[in-house]
Amino acid sequence: MREITDKEFFELSKTDSVKVFDFWAPWCGPCKMLAPVLEEVSNELTNIEFYKINVDENQEAAGEYGIMSIPTLLIMKNGEVLEEKTGYQPKEALVELLSKY
Repeated sequence: MREITDKEFFELSKTDSVKVFDFWAPWCGPCKMLAPVLEEVSNELTNIEFYKINVDENQEAAGEYGIMSIPTLLIMKNGEVLEEKTGYQPKEALVELLSKY
């Protein structure tokens, strides 16, 4: 997983491959719990790209997509949100959610 900026988000979200964007902040407890889970899932589901966006430093993307709570995961392809999940997600739930892509 790589941390990206708003600018990178807007470029990457428009491509034709499925991507997961993790909107998070360093002070967020559930975000810290989700981070290692996402790392594991990203290592298992290599056909999907995973990125992290710190909302404290990159507020434009979060604002444009109406993200009010973190962690929020946006699953996107071709500029469209396929799925949105807010809050901690267990590994099994994420694998099940993402396996259809």
